[in-house]
Amino acid sequence: MSDILRRGRLSKNPGEEMRAYTSSMEADEWIFEADVYVDMAHTLMLHEQEIISADDCSKILFGLLQIKEEGMEMLDFSYEDIHISLESRLIDIIGEEAGGRMHSGRSRNDEVATCIRFALRSELLSMLEDLMKLENALTRLASDHFNTLMPGFTHLQHAQPTTFAHHLTAHADAIERDIFRIISAYGRVNICPLGSAAFASTGFPIDRYTTAERLGFSAPMTNSMDAVSSRDFLIECAAAFSNIMINLSRMAEELILWSSQEFNFIELDDAYASTSSIMPQKKNPDTAELMRGKSGTVVGSLSALLTICKGLPLSYNRDLQEATPHIIKSAHVTAASVRMMTGIMETLTVHEDVMKEKAVEGFTTATELADTMVRDAGIPFRTAHQIVGTLSKTTTTPSLNEIDSVSTEVLGYKLSDKGLTEEAVAGALDPMSNVKRRAVIGGPAPTQMRDDLSDKKKRLSALQKQIWDMDLAVEKALENLTEEVKKAI
Repeated sequence: MSDILRRGRLSKNPGEEMRAYTSSMEADEWIFEADVYVDMAHTLMLHEQEIISADDCSKILFGLLQIKEEGMEMLDFSYEDIHISLESRLIDIIGEEAGGRMHSGRSRNDEVATCIRFALRSELLSMLEDLMKLENALTRLASDHFNTLMPGFTHLQHAQPTTFAHHLTAHADAIERDIFRIISAYGRVNICPLGSAAFASTGFPIDRYTTAERLGFSAPMTNSMDAVSSRDFLIECAAAFSNIMINLSRMAEELILWSSQEFNFIELDDAYASTSSIMPQKKNPDTAELMRGKSGTVVGSLSALLTICKGLPLSYNRDLQEATPHIIKSAHVTAASVRMMTGIMETLTVHEDVMKEKAVEGFTTATELADTMVRDAGIPFRTAHQIVGTLSKTTTTPSLNEIDSVSTEVLGYKLSDKGLTEEAVAGALDPMSNVKRRAVIGGPAPTQMRDDLSDKKKRLSALQKQIWDMDLAVEKALENLTEEVKKAI
């Protein structure tokens, strides 16, 4: 059959290099199923609006079901995109008299925009489930380590003692925000451009609300020009994916450091490590390193999308074809990375004894010692800061006598004369006492961490229900659409 798109206005077919340059077929596999569902919903609406006959509707739907069952491999890849290839295959199956009517009242512009949103919606729902699994893995691991001491860091220097649970929930809170970002983005992805046609809608009496509902979208987009030309939803999702990857990359960096001999805080499961081709003793954190590197791939996709969209006039421009491969790559790399991190966390070996030993190295209790001087001796914090800073030059476990000696130089009197005791100093220098004292909201005290994780589990339960409801809404819509198609045939 001749090219159904070019046979009218154009008299020449493109050469092979031109076909390859302009084709989107390689990326269009991502939207094959979406395209079939969009065609089905559109066809049913055309019949209901008396734009096509019941017989033509039945034939078109029969052909679409056959194409869906055959799969994309049966399409002609010499066409420039899946939409024309699929329509051509339909005409091959049922003839142009019926098949040629399917495209009434729409354009490839609104069709592709709908298909991209349809496919991306599925990616978002799947990613939300993956993120929930990671969040739960972090929460479960944290629940086992309320009392596992470790050094906290600023500037990668030992700062104050904390717990492994506190550290893990810091990452878990970041992932929870990522979940909220994806849910928020989903609401702006899940609106339907179909019926906007090329950009100025159509003169056919179409029903856009019906097609949107059948496809599981929340509503039709309100402006037909915006509907076909905007790709801000891709940029928004790519930004959310980039944020996820940055959070994962930070986690990966710590895993890499902590699994080194210098730290020895943790050990990765063998399934997430590799060895050297020449050094037989090596166990390398390659999965974490690749995750750190793949963050650049996802951030690069965001940069590409921003650049593609930045100077485009309204409405549709072919530049937008280049956007799709970037969102596909961004989504797939991010989802795979989330799953890898979940596996790592579920199989991690924690060296609690090493963490505990390192928890006091570098005078991590210095802040609490200064705070104790403020509370017990009544001196200003800045003065206490000076005294402890002076002590840190010579010792990390100062005695009350050493404190008195420095305070006499700084203040002219001993802090022991103002209420500071040996017991208070010993408590300040004990790392677990440090941690237990920090029972404010967000602090590492085991009592506070239990409350925080209890609250988090409640939030996660509500989030999981929300995600299931979102998923179920789409699933039911597509099930109903499939049943309607079967009845119409």
